[in-house]
Amino acid sequence: MIQNRTNNFLLDWPIVFTYTALVIFGYFNILSASSGLEFISYFDISKPFGKQLAFISISFILIFFILAIEAKFYERFASIIYLLSIVSLIGLFVFGKKVNGALSWYEIGEFTIQPSEFAKFATTLGLAKYISDLQTNIKELRDQIRASIIILVPSILILLQNDAGSTIVFMALIFILYREGIPQKYVLIGFPLLLISIITLKFSALFTCAVTCILAIIYQIFIKLKKRKFGISIAVVIITSCVSFATEWGYDNILKKHHQDRIGLWLRLENDPVKLKAMEQSVSYNLNESEKAISAGGFFGKGFNEGTRTKGKFVPEQHTDYIFSTVAEEWGFFGGSLVVILFMFLIIRIIILSEQNKSQFNRTYGYGVASIIFIHFLINIGMVMGLIPTIGIPLPFFSYGGSGLIGFTILIFIFLRLNASRLNSS
Repeated sequence: MIQNRTNNFLLDWPIVFTYTALVIFGYFNILSASSGLEFISYFDISKPFGKQLAFISISFILIFFILAIEAKFYERFASIIYLLSIVSLIGLFVFGKKVNGALSWYEIGEFTIQPSEFAKFATTLGLAKYISDLQTNIKELRDQIRASIIILVPSILILLQNDAGSTIVFMALIFILYREGIPQKYVLIGFPLLLISIITLKFSALFTCAVTCILAIIYQIFIKLKKRKFGISIAVVIITSCVSFATEWGYDNILKKHHQDRIGLWLRLENDPVKLKAMEQSVSYNLNESEKAISAGGFFGKGFNEGTRTKGKFVPEQHTDYIFSTVAEEWGFFGGSLVVILFMFLIIRIIILSEQNKSQFNRTYGYGVASIIFIHFLINIGMVMGLIPTIGIPLPFFSYGGSGLIGFTILIFIFLRLNASRLNSS
C-alpha cells in the first residue's frame, strides 16, 4: 500500500498552506498563554508549549506517511478503521484515565491519548464507505437508519464517558446525509423542534404549549381550513406539548448542575442579583474573563506575549478551550478576523474540492471533514464570545493537545490524499 514514489500526485497547496499557517499561529498563541513569566526554552516539555511543539513535529512526520499510502487504502479499509476506533472507545471503560471528570484518556507515561479525537476521522471514513456502497440508497429510510447508527455508536460511547462536547461534534456528520439526499423534511422538522426546546427553557413548558394552542386556534378561525385539515393543528399541539415537557424534564433530571448553569447563563434564566453575583465567581467566571481579554485587545492587539490578562492567567485553561481569547487580546480584532478568514477559507475550499470529486466516497468524506472543522470552529469561538453556552470543544490547530492536533492532521491529509488521486487520474 505504500507507494514508491510519493511525488507522483498533486496536493492542493492552498489547503496545505492554510493548515500550516493555522498550526504555526496556534503554537505561538499556546506559547504565550502557557509560558507566563517563567519562559526558559521552547523545548521545555514540562510546559504545554514544549509538548505542543513535539506534537507538531509528530504531525508533520505523520503527513508523509498519510500521503505515501495509496488512496484506495482509505476506502478499502474504512470499515476496519471505524471498528478499531470503536474498540478504542470501549477500552476506555476498562483502561481509561479520568481527566476533568471525563473518562476519555489513555495514559502512556507523561502523555495521554484521547481516542475520541481519532474516532472523528474514523467515523467519517466509515460513514463515507457505507454511503458510497452500491447497495446503499440514502433516500430510503432503512439506509438512513443504518447511517445514523454509524454516527450514534461512537457518539453514545463518548457521551457515556461524560464528554458531551465531543458528542455534539459527531452530530455534524448529519450534514453528509443532507448533502447525499436525505429528505429536507428532517431539517424542516428538526429546526422547529430545537426552537421549541429553547423557548421552553427560556419560559416554561406550560407557556410554550399555551402559545401553541392559541396560535392553532387563530390559524383555524382566520385561515378557514377544511375540516380534514383540523387534525394537523391537533398534531402540532400534541407534538409541541410532548417536546416541551420532555425538554423541561430532561433539563431538570438528566443534565448535570454545571450543564444547567451554563444553559441558564446563556438564556439569562437567573434574575436573582445574589445568585448572579455568585455565578460570576463560578460558572460565568471563565466567560467573563474571556470577554474582558477579547475587549482589551482593541483593533490591533497588545502584541505577541504582551497580553496582560493572558500573562496574568486571568482566564483559566486559556491555552486549551479559551485560546481564542489570547488571539483577540494579543492580536486584536485584526488577528481574530484573520483566524476566522483562514478557517472559513479552509472549510469552503474543502467543500469546493469535494464537489469536484466524481467519487462519492471522496466527496462524502470531504463533506465530513468540512463539517467537523466547522462545528469545532463555530462552537469554540461562539463559546468564548458568549454567543452560545459553554461547551468543552477545542479550537482546531490552536487549542493545546496532541490528540486533537494529530487527529485533525489525519482528517485533513487523508482528504488531500483522496483529492490528489482525483487530480492524478484526470
